[in-house]
Amino acid sequence: MRGLLLILVAVGGFAQPARPVNKPKEKEPATQTLDATPEPPSAISTETAKLVFHVSPLSAQGLLTQQVRDALKALDRANNHATIVKLRAFVAGTGDMRRVATIVGEEFKSRKLPLPVVSTIQAGALPMEGAQVVIESVSMEKKVVNPGGLAFFPAQSVARLRTAAESVGAEMLRVTCFLSSLDEMQAARGEITAAFPGAATDFVQLTRLGSEPLIACEAVGHMAVGQVDKARSPAADAVALITGAKVVFTGTQMAFRDQDADLRLAYERLGKALESQGVHYRDVVFEDTYALSRSMEQKADAMGVGFLDGAQRPASTSLVVEGLPSVDASVAIEVVASGN
Repeated sequence: MRGLLLILVAVGGFAQPARPVNKPKEKEPATQTLDATPEPPSAISTETAKLVFHVSPLSAQGLLTQQVRDALKALDRANNHATIVKLRAFVAGTGDMRRVATIVGEEFKSRKLPLPVVSTIQAGALPMEGAQVVIESVSMEKKVVNPGGLAFFPAQSVARLRTAAESVGAEMLRVTCFLSSLDEMQAARGEITAAFPGAATDFVQLTRLGSEPLIACEAVGHMAVGQVDKARSPAADAVALITGAKVVFTGTQMAFRDQDADLRLAYERLGKALESQGVHYRDVVFEDTYALSRSMEQKADAMGVGFLDGAQRPASTSLVVEGLPSVDASVAIEVVASGN
């Protein structure tokens, strides 16, 4: 009996289950996050004497994203890789125009370039079937190309624009014509080519259903040294002249909804953007306003008097456009200021 118990105890010992082995836990893969696309600055300061102006060629190839990328490449080639400081894009069609600033951020980040300020406006149409975007650029060269300074001209008829240019002795660098219908483009192109043969040109139909006939051309030109000191005609009164060393460009600041408080907030943000570059509203020489209605255009103009010097109101262009980069926006404002 005793032997049997010893055998059972021995067998029971061998039958004990093995202790579980604690395996090290596998590490979970780290969560990968994509770097955010940088947003364009609200304002930028650059050198007046070194600025050049270009307009991207129209293309019907691909959708909006491809056309924006192609336009940026074309502008880079045209300005011989000068540093782009300002872009203004007019978008037509059904593409999401908010993509423009995103694509600019992606392209400039991939090439390790400083971002320019960006303005995006929805237009009614562009003068090529299938074209969804045209982009205007301001770039800074390494050499002096504007020794006498720059002149910015508000939108007006071609005849008045020619007279204003002659009054300050300006050679036009870029002319942008805003049209109520593309049917008027050929006539406008002929006039602009005859008056300013060396200028880069852009033609934009502002809204799909233009209610009033319109051909109004905005421009920028440069002057010879000392030209601004000459006697000027009354036609030059609305021209914005910049002879200082610096010029500041802002992007658009939008007002949402249509109340005075909304417009005031947009102008306050614009003022902060200017202050970030060492200038103030008193230094503003040119203003562009893009509104979705005539009433909002007039409201913005009236509100601007409280921020801009009413006695020396800057030259300005006010336009009713097809759309803005936010469904809630009612008006967008951008300015040019002169710095030392």
